[in-house]
Amino acid sequence: MTIASVEQMVGLTPNLPATTAVLPVARRAEMPGLRKAAVFIAQLSKEEAGALLAKMRPREVELVTRELMKLGTVEADDVDGVLEEFHHLMSAQRFVGRGGVDFAREILAAGLGEDKADGILSRLNVVYTEVPFASLRNADVRQLVTFLKDEHAQIIALVLAHLTPAQSAEVLSGFAPEQQAAVAHRIATMDRTSPEMVRLVEEELGRRMGSLLAHQDMSTVGGVETLVEIINRSPRPTERSILEWLENTDPDLADQVRAQMFVFEDIVTIDDRSLQLVLREVEANDLATALKGVRPDVRDKVVRNLSERAAENLAEEIELLGPVRTRTVEESQAKVVGVIRTMEEQGVLTISRGVDDEFVA
Repeated sequence: MTIASVEQMVGLTPNLPATTAVLPVARRAEMPGLRKAAVFIAQLSKEEAGALLAKMRPREVELVTRELMKLGTVEADDVDGVLEEFHHLMSAQRFVGRGGVDFAREILAAGLGEDKADGILSRLNVVYTEVPFASLRNADVRQLVTFLKDEHAQIIALVLAHLTPAQSAEVLSGFAPEQQAAVAHRIATMDRTSPEMVRLVEEELGRRMGSLLAHQDMSTVGGVETLVEIINRSPRPTERSILEWLENTDPDLADQVRAQMFVFEDIVTIDDRSLQLVLREVEANDLATALKGVRPDVRDKVVRNLSERAAENLAEEIELLGPVRTRTVEESQAKVVGVIRTMEEQGVLTISRGVDDEFVA
């Protein structure tokens, strides 16, 4: 199962409102759909969960973030119930792909009863009819190029016609010129395509691009600590979006989260000797890029912990860089933070987390 398909299954696809999350029917009265989504996401590895949040819209991130922080300890039976429901839904997808809706209903009804079978299939129908190729819309462009380049031009055209124009343009640019022309021609001459054909192609491609979910401890999930671990592994824009939203909606929780995490600007809190150790492990170009546009106190903190010659070289390199994309700056800052976190894990330094903590190098 891909990260994108997980997002689709928890009901956070763009065309589906959060109040009608695409989740199995069992225990819906006991656990709201959004809470089920949070429980499910909490079972992923931190890397998977961070990547999943990065692919969601800001409002979706806000909703899931709030639910994750409220999650606390979840009964093992409840966790098992949520995972079981997802298993049923994924099984239904496989059955539909093998033998059609009638075949899927017969198989599911035999094991779950007719009511549950109808409920699962009705939710699958929403996924298929309202969000064609939603999982592929969240896939990495390079992955799409790799998986699609050997397909027939008509199949590629069908997929690209359902993606955003910007994403389709990126994918198309990854093909050879002859293939680009063939696919473009198919898109231009494409007429109506049956929903069944769209579904079959989507299901097949989704299965081939699928990945196994990592298994986690299923007793204690969620809470501030879990959120911090996810944020620490998320892209910087996602990190910033979550923190800004928390500060606006729940300042106390925002303080709790910030107290347990480390962001690039927090290097001003590291003692000089430890920061010098960090700077020795950072590439000069990454450091120069990371300092583009930062607060003066952040840059001053770094410069003070470099030799005079190194500080001069850094200033020259920053000037030579010229304008730099925000994304590039954030990637370089993430590399520096990665070095700091690695050194902390190795016991080389200890990061102060909260106003009452003492820093120990």
